[in-house]
Amino acid sequence: MDSVDHILVIDDDVELCTLVGEYLGPEGFFVECVHEGKRGLDAALGGEHLLVVLDVMLPGMNGFDVLRRIRLKSRVPVLLLTARGQDVDRIVGLEIGADDYLPKPFNPRELVARIRAILRRTREGKGALEPQQPVRVGDVELDPATRSVRQNGKPVELTSVEFNLLHALLREAGHVVPRERLVDVVLSRKFSPFDRSIDMHVSKIRKKLGDSEGANDHIKTVRGVGYIFARPPEQSAPPEKLRSSRS
Repeated sequence: MDSVDHILVIDDDVELCTLVGEYLGPEGFFVECVHEGKRGLDAALGGEHLLVVLDVMLPGMNGFDVLRRIRLKSRVPVLLLTARGQDVDRIVGLEIGADDYLPKPFNPRELVARIRAILRRTREGKGALEPQQPVRVGDVELDPATRSVRQNGKPVELTSVEFNLLHALLREAGHVVPRERLVDVVLSRKFSPFDRSIDMHVSKIRKKLGDSEGANDHIKTVRGVGYIFARPPEQSAPPEKLRSSRS
């Protein structure tokens, strides 16, 4: 098997793509560049890339539309490139399903660091040293082995970051998990009070679980501290680890 990590860059700035390739190549990545949205979408859905770097501003089909269509069929990690200062782009990107974002112009070293962090999270989730048992809290069941989540037996589609975030909250269900720890564990970077990425990912999970800022919500906000996955009243013990049906 080829040991080189294949990265897809979808950006119409040819000079930037060349620069990205020059930086990522020596880091052990093989970079394929596509300069148009529709062709980029086709390449992203080809299943040949470990990660996609996607610009918002693209000819033909913008980055948001490309990301929406990717998420209909694939969980490939996506790092979104946004215009600096455009908070709405970052918010929309995270809501659609981006794993992370990086504002332009950016330091190429930071791009490499972000890519490595995303790939590290993805690989850790797929290849833990010790097999992790499924965890169930109330009507939500998460299986680390298959990277799947079910609510009342029905599948819940999550991105890689959303899955890791939910897993972190479920492991400590009934206890407040500080935002700083979630940023460190889930996003693999230092906490910044101005970075709202975790909050946007939590918001996406809440929507997918049907939460609506009510008393029966699964994930509750502890203002100024972090988040807590609430246990149902009948489940006061630690989150239930489900045994295999074969045991």
